[in-house]
Amino acid sequence: MTEFMSAEAPPLSGERLELDLLVWDAPNIDMTLSNVIGGRPSASSRPRFDAVAKWLLSTAEDREVEGAVFANVPPGGAATMRGWVEAIRSFGYAVFARPKLSASDDVDDDMLAHIADRARTHHLRRLVVASGDGRNFAGPLEDLARNGVDVSVLSFVEVAGYAQESDLLTFVDLEDVPGAFTTPLPRVRLDNLPEGGAWLQPTRSMRSLLTEAN
Repeated sequence: MTEFMSAEAPPLSGERLELDLLVWDAPNIDMTLSNVIGGRPSASSRPRFDAVAKWLLSTAEDREVEGAVFANVPPGGAATMRGWVEAIRSFGYAVFARPKLSASDDVDDDMLAHIADRARTHHLRRLVVASGDGRNFAGPLEDLARNGVDVSVLSFVEVAGYAQESDLLTFVDLEDVPGAFTTPLPRVRLDNLPEGGAWLQPTRSMRSLLTEAN
């Protein structure tokens, strides 16, 4: 487990700069978005990184701001991902790319290591983690919050229960970020139902159960 220094730990040399940091778990956000909308995301249903950057900047005042996107590159995926990576970099984000050679080649530890490094080299004022993965992030993020860091989790209400139930973390639904999506996502949010209720349609045919192995 990555060790986090106290937000009030002494600087390594001189006075540390105040920092608002956003780290984005691309594999997790892509997977949970697919689950939320019940299918593969299209260009119109993927989040706009420029809008997320403007949202982060809107409260940063004169502090340093950094955005870092962590991604896995599967075999044969380099060509199709290159345009996406370059677009993100053009919005001011750094990208950490790890080859996906096995099931264990995830980016969670890399994200935690980067957060720990920035907590050591800067005065981390605000941290936004875009991930619904509570197994790896809940403990470390709550530790930082106890040490005075304003920690938010950016995900979807359908997941990220660890953040929604925490007294230390702030949860933000990604669709609530202004301009993050060009059109409303095809979803029904249980936290924002119309007064008269809403139908949630099945995500597959009931008859498909007959084809499953017993």
